[in-house]
Amino acid sequence: MRYVHEDPELQALVHRYVTPDRRYLKLGGSLGRMTGPERAKFARALGEAAADITPRELTVLLEGGWRERKTAAWFIAVARRTEFRERLGELLLASEVCFAGSAYSVALATFGTSADADLLAAYLDRYLRRPDLYYDQTAAIGALLHLDTRLGADRAARFLAPDGLWHQWIDGPPRKEHHHTPDSYRESIGQFCVFADESTEHCTAKRR
Repeated sequence: MRYVHEDPELQALVHRYVTPDRRYLKLGGSLGRMTGPERAKFARALGEAAADITPRELTVLLEGGWRERKTAAWFIAVARRTEFRERLGELLLASEVCFAGSAYSVALATFGTSADADLLAAYLDRYLRRPDLYYDQTAAIGALLHLDTRLGADRAARFLAPDGLWHQWIDGPPRKEHHHTPDSYRESIGQFCVFADESTEHCTAKRR
């Protein structure tokens, strides 16, 4: 892992792409609390930055901490850089840092293919067997359900069956978040994908 305080290249990228207007903090639940004008302004800035950043710079950010990885994953989602699919799947499965996994899940959901569903299912197969760990299982199940809807598939069904891994996981150590339904997580991921789509329009326009 690369650390901002000892890596000039990473530090420069963080100053340019991650921390302006506290971008890394706004990518997530804060989107739903923005006013219309705030959301439009943020979508434009995100889309334009996603158009500017290079694959090399994204690779560097994905080697950093959670702020850098989370922001990079959103750029990848907005710019539809599907060449990062396998890398995001690796990072999701490794679960090295907090807060980034939901962004990886959003990116895979925006790509929208069965290959992305495979990566999410692999994550769920591993981490729903760990009721002691509250990582990104909710984002991953939401993203997989989102892809099921989009692809006309039913990949999440085996996890959500009465004797499936989802119920084994939520029966583990109590967490208030477990009280939400899988459909509510699907809805959240869907809302993030809508925002990513709004930002993609600005990304595409800048690339022209």
